Amino acid sequence: MKVAIVGASGAVGQEFLRILDQRNFPMDELVLFGSERSAGTKYMFRGKEIEVKLLQDNDDFKDVDIAFTSAGAGTSKKFADTITRYGAVMIDNSSAFRMDPDVPLVVPECNAKDALNRPRGIIANPNCTTIMMVVCLQPLEQLSHIKRIRVASYQSASGAGAAAMAELQQQYKEIIENQPVTVKKFPHQLAYNVIPQIDVFQPNDYTKEEMKMYHETQKIMHTDAKCSATCVRVSSLRSHSESVWIETEESISVEDARKALAAAPGVTLRDDPANLVYPMPLETAGLDDVYVGRIRKDIADDNGLTFWLSGDQIRKGAALNAVQIAEYLIREEF
Repeated sequence: MKVAIVGASGAVGQEFLRILDQRNFPMDELVLFGSERSAGTKYMFRGKEIEVKLLQDNDDFKDVDIAFTSAGAGTSKKFADTITRYGAVMIDNSSAFRMDPDVPLVVPECNAKDALNRPRGIIANPNCTTIMMVVCLQPLEQLSHIKRIRVASYQSASGAGAAAMAELQQQYKEIIENQPVTVKKFPHQLAYNVIPQIDVFQPNDYTKEEMKMYHETQKIMHTDAKCSATCVRVSSLRSHSESVWIETEESISVEDARKALAAAPGVTLRDDPANLVYPMPLETAGLDDVYVGRIRKDIADDNGLTFWLSGDQIRKGAALNAVQIAEYLIREEF
């Protein structure tokens, strides 16, 4: 088994290295690829130093079985044919192919089998907020069909990459030192602030991030449910949170919802409001599961249920989900 990581120096690329090691992912060789800026950088993996190679249109992927790509949509589109030419399965973390009808969009807890039908040799990793939400929606869908979803996300700086995380820390330092505040990675200052915009606005005044949640949820869950989202950048460093309202065909009791979520793969229930127990980004950062709490009836909708979730955007929202896809492929012998 030969594995490649494209975009090895980025936040998600670094998380790939940690997760592959932590989960003892079966492989004989790991190769790393990056841009001209990161080529030549060396990283330790399982006691061995690996140098990042320059990503080029050549035969470097000839013997690669699985390639994890996280270098942006433009890079994924440009090098997809290069990566898959000799049979490598490309598990792509960008938005490049998510809505391509010939590319499965996979969250293993929801639709793992979709990964087996990949005409282009590509499997798309969904948007982070979508991944975490559908992991929680799937067990509720088994109780009663979900008709409508309304969600407000509270997304940390990590969603914009390692440089964005560094900028948030830098902003707090500059404010404390009474220095001009650096604003490059976000449309406004994020420190001591929230920004009700993630990605660019679309003609309907929703952002691209918000429309991803609409379309990706339908594709992953094979559902006609409509999702209306407001995505907000908040000044936490790592882990995203979401407040979710669902309307189902039949009423779901809070007790049944708790039981279903507690038993669901990839979900941990933290729901004890009497003792102030609910998920928070400070606690979920670095963890694998999506944590769920504040489960309650929607008092504005007889068939409504609402809950709160928090999960690590770089792990389950990105690298971990991709690795879980690869683990499923190995179990199924591709």
